Amino acid sequence: MENYLLPSLLKRFLDFLKDQERSDFTRVAYKKDLEQFIGYLSTKEKSDIREVKKEDIEGFINKLLAENYTKKSASRKLNSIRSFYRYLKNEKIIEQNPSLDISHPKYMQSPPRIFSKLEYRALRDVAKEDPRTYALVEILLQTGLKIGELANLRFSDIKEESLYIRSYGKSPARSIPLNKSTKQAIEDYLKIRPSDRKNGEDFLFITRTGRPLLIRNIRQIIARCFREVGIENATVNDLRNTFIAYQLKNGVPIDYVAKIVGHRRLSSTERFLSLIKEGVEKKGRLGEL
Repeated sequence: MENYLLPSLLKRFLDFLKDQERSDFTRVAYKKDLEQFIGYLSTKEKSDIREVKKEDIEGFINKLLAENYTKKSASRKLNSIRSFYRYLKNEKIIEQNPSLDISHPKYMQSPPRIFSKLEYRALRDVAKEDPRTYALVEILLQTGLKIGELANLRFSDIKEESLYIRSYGKSPARSIPLNKSTKQAIEDYLKIRPSDRKNGEDFLFITRTGRPLLIRNIRQIIARCFREVGIENATVNDLRNTFIAYQLKNGVPIDYVAKIVGHRRLSSTERFLSLIKEGVEKKGRLGEL
């Protein structure tokens, strides 16, 4: 007999995300958003997914806005609800997806943050105090990897002139070229990397006790560098943004940049073009930052 209770369905959805190898950060975000939605529904005495109507979802979004949540935050929570409903429909638990009838709150999307040369060079300087930190920063800055792709790197992924990037989330598997500075940063890290490994998958970046370096560990390491340099309101993803923008600025073909960073839609890469104010130099290969 099918279970239509919301808490049970949420657990099934989170298990599905784990099976899809979605990152811990993504799963936690979905969990928080959907638990908040289910909590709202409980105040309406609704615990069965079949009882939830368009008006309930709309009421939840309006309540968020009334409680001074930003339109961007409310829009993200609506996306979480839509993903949840999409999963339930694919699993044939429900027949209709009422969340599709709800419009996103309109807001101005902030442009991607791009570090200046002064900022990313200062970041490198402070990272040089530790070979592992420097290798993390250099790979992010010189390849445009996502943080999850970085955490997922294995020894076998390091080739002579390239890195093999495993499929992660919605990003496809691909090979990307390694420049001299990135290769040197990896080699320097390997000289001090602990040899006592406590995992069977040969992760490239590990803790001092030999365990895989998790996404949250990398985020903490980079955040500490931001603080020491005095860069405020920055995220790890801004290093990826910086890589994309500078490659386009240097005249690297947009379709090649999109392939390197794993953008499924060219429009995701094109939005960086408006940030490039100076002329470009025609180039057929990736430049070094």
